[in-house]
Amino acid sequence: MINPESTVKVNGSGKDINLLKHTWKAQWITHPSASTLDYGVFLFRQVFTLEEKMSEFIIFVSADNRYRLYVNGERVCYGPSIGDTAHQRYETLDIAHQLKVGKNIIAAEVVNFGEYRSVSQVTYQTAFILQADRNLNLDINTGSADWKVIKNHAFSPVKITSEMMNAYYAAGPRDHVDDSKYPWGWNQLQFNDNNWLNPKSTTTEFAVGRGFLYGGAWHLVPRTIPFMEEKVERFPEIIRVSGIEKNDSFLKNKASIIPKNSHVKILIDQTHHTTGYPELTYSHGKNSELKITYAEALVKNSNPDETVSDGNLNLVDLKGNRNDFEGKSIFGYYDMLFPDGGENRFYKPLSRRTYRFIELEITTKEEALILEDYHGVYTGYPFEEKAKVETGDPSLTKIWDAAWRTLRNSADEMYYDSYYENLQYIGDTKIASLISIYVSGDDRLMRKAIQQFDDSRTSEGLTQSRYPSNIIQIIPPFSLIWVDMIYDYFMYRNDPEFLRQFIPGIKSVIDWFASRVDETGMVTNLKWWNFTDWTIDFPSGIPQGADDGYSANIALQFAKTLDHAQAVFRYFNLEHEVDSYQILSKRIKKSVLERCFDTKKGLIAETPDKKEFSQHTNILGILTDTFKQDVQSDIMKKVLEDETLFQATIYFKFYLFRALQKVGLGDLYFDLLGSWRGMIDDGMTTYGETDINPRSECHAWSSSPNFDFLHTVAGIYPGEHGFKSVIIEPNLGKLKTLNVEFPHPQGMITIHYSKNDNNINTEISMPEDLTGEFKWQGQSVSLVGGKQNIAL
Repeated sequence: MINPESTVKVNGSGKDINLLKHTWKAQWITHPSASTLDYGVFLFRQVFTLEEKMSEFIIFVSADNRYRLYVNGERVCYGPSIGDTAHQRYETLDIAHQLKVGKNIIAAEVVNFGEYRSVSQVTYQTAFILQADRNLNLDINTGSADWKVIKNHAFSPVKITSEMMNAYYAAGPRDHVDDSKYPWGWNQLQFNDNNWLNPKSTTTEFAVGRGFLYGGAWHLVPRTIPFMEEKVERFPEIIRVSGIEKNDSFLKNKASIIPKNSHVKILIDQTHHTTGYPELTYSHGKNSELKITYAEALVKNSNPDETVSDGNLNLVDLKGNRNDFEGKSIFGYYDMLFPDGGENRFYKPLSRRTYRFIELEITTKEEALILEDYHGVYTGYPFEEKAKVETGDPSLTKIWDAAWRTLRNSADEMYYDSYYENLQYIGDTKIASLISIYVSGDDRLMRKAIQQFDDSRTSEGLTQSRYPSNIIQIIPPFSLIWVDMIYDYFMYRNDPEFLRQFIPGIKSVIDWFASRVDETGMVTNLKWWNFTDWTIDFPSGIPQGADDGYSANIALQFAKTLDHAQAVFRYFNLEHEVDSYQILSKRIKKSVLERCFDTKKGLIAETPDKKEFSQHTNILGILTDTFKQDVQSDIMKKVLEDETLFQATIYFKFYLFRALQKVGLGDLYFDLLGSWRGMIDDGMTTYGETDINPRSECHAWSSSPNFDFLHTVAGIYPGEHGFKSVIIEPNLGKLKTLNVEFPHPQGMITIHYSKNDNNINTEISMPEDLTGEFKWQGQSVSLVGGKQNIAL
C-alpha cells in the first residue's frame, strides 16, 4: 500500500508550468522489440546515485495504459489519472522521503491491456515517461538516463466477455500469472538487471504539454484529483469449504496449509460490497493452480457455468437474498495463479476488483501450498463523509449508510459501475456528483467529469454518453443532462472561469436539438439511443415516439435544459441566447400541452396519439412548469397514485423526488423509499442499477438518499447561484427530531430540528458571512451567519 505520509502531491503547483509551456526534457520510452499495441506487462528500472540528502525531489510521471511506481522498493503511486491521449494525465510527486544518500532505484510496472482493454481505456501504445524537476542537477529522465526494461512474461490475459458474463461487460481482462516466469525482486536495488534491455523512444516527436507548439501522441496535462484512498479490509469469514477442514488462519495473517494432491474450494464473504485490490501472499505449492473468482452476489445454481451457456439464463433472477448461501454458488470474473514453489510470493491484481464474495479454488500437486495472508485493500476516491444526518430511526440510518457505500464504491478516478463496465456515464454522474458535494463538499471529481464530457463532444455537437471511452456511444438526452450538470455547478459553486469554457459546448448541444424542432414545436427526427429510464415500458429505455415520431418526454427534457442554460448564459450576459432559448422553451411547452395533454386523464401523454402515459413525462411537466403552478400538486398526486402510468425506476426517482419537493409534498418522501428498503431487505449492502433484480449491485445513480436526506428532508439548497445564500425548508414527514451537519462551501451548517404537530423549533448555526432564508409552511424568517433559534 501507498504510505500517504511519504509522498507529497504537488499537482497544480508552479512546478508544472515548464511542462505545459515547453517541450519536456524526458521522452516517452518503451520496450525495444515487443509489440507496443498488444497486451503486455513491462518493467522499467533505473539505478542512480544521490550525493546528498535532499529536502525536495520532484518528479513528473505518466504511462500508457497504466503504471505503478516504486522508489527503493516502496510503491509510491499508481496512475495515470484516467483520461484520453488528448488529455494525458501526469502525476507530480515529491519522492525525497523515499530516497537516501548513495544508490537508489526508481522502478515502474507498466501494463498495456491491448485488445482486451476496458472500454474506458483510451490508448496510443505502450509507453512510459518520467522527468525530474529542471532544477535538479541529476539526470534521471526517460530517454536520456540509463533506464532498463524487460517484458514480464509471467502475465497473460484472462479474457472476460459479455457472453461469459451473460450481461454487458466492458471492464477489461483479468490476470493469468505464471510465477515461474516472474522476475521476483525486480524493483529492489540488489536485483541483477544485466540481461535487461535498453528501452527505445516511442516516436521522433517531443513529449509536450497540451496546447504547446508541437504535436504529439500524448498531450500531457496535470492530474487534477487527489490520489485514491487505500485501506486494508480484512475478510471476516469463510462461509463454505470443500476438500479440506475449515481453517481461516490465512485471513488473519497466519499461515494455512493446503495439502498436496488436493482440490479445495474456499468461499469467503466480505459481508459487504467493496472494491479495490486484494493482496495474496503464499509459499511453496509448486505446479499448483489457484482460481480466484469475484462476485457481487451468489446465484441460485450449483453449476452456473453449464446453464449460462444456453444463452437464456438471466443471472439477476437467481440472486435471492444476498445473505442466504444455501443452494447457491459463485459466478463471476476470475484470476488464475500458478505458483512456482518459491517463498513469500505476492499477488495484487493489475486492475481493480469488485466483490462481496471471493472463492479460492485450489488444486495442488506434489507439494503443499501455504497461504500466508489474504486481505482486501479498499481503493476509491478519498471522499470524506462530512455531512451527518441523525433521524433516530435505525432503518433510515441503514438507508443512508448503504447509499454512501454505493457512492464510494462507484467513484475512483471517475464515477463508474465498478463491476461490469468501469465507464463514466453522464446520467449516473449528474446524480453522483451532487451527492459528492452534498456529503463531502469535494467538487474535484465533479469538475473533472464535466470537463471530460466536454472533451468527448463529436463533430455534430453532442457529447458522448460515457467518457473516457474508446467506443463511441451517444445518448442525446445525456448530452442535455451534461448541460444540467453545468447548471448544477453554477448553482452550487462560484467559479465563473471554470464554467465559461463550456459555453461553446452548451451551444452545440442545444443547437443539435433545436435543429430538430419542426413546425409543430416538438422535437422529431432524433438519432442515436434516446435512453431515459430502464422502466420495462420504455423499449430499450427509450420513451415512445423518440425514435419515430414525437415524444413529449424528450421535448420536455430539452425544455428543462433550455431553462437551465438560460440561467447560466444570463450570468455571462449572453442575452441573445437567453432570449432565443426562452422563446424556444415556451414554444415546446405550449406544443406539448396542445398535442399531448389528455383532458380526460388530466395528464400529458407520451405522444400525440395519447395512448400511453408515464410518471416520467408528467414529472418533467412539473419540473419545467409546463403545468401551471396551481395545479402541480394535484398532478403530482396523480403521478404517485395512478398505477396505470409507466413507473419510474430507481434512477428516475431522483427526478420524481425533485418534483415532489417542488410542489410542496416533500413530507411524503420517507413513504416512497420502498425500493431502497427492499434492496436492504434482500441483503444488499449497496444499491443496484435497478430496484428489481439488478445486474449491477452497485450503481451510483441509486445512492440518491444521501442527497435527498439533506436537500429534501433537511431542506438545504441554494438561494442563488454559487450557493451565495441558502434556503432551509425542511420536510420532516413523520420525524419528530432531526440533527444535520452540512458542508457548505463557506463552512459547516448545523441544524437541530424539533417538531410538535405543525410547530417547529430550529437551532441553526451557519458560517459568519452566509445569509439565507428559513421557510416553514408558508412562513419565512431571514437567516444570518452564526447561531440562531427559530420557533414557528
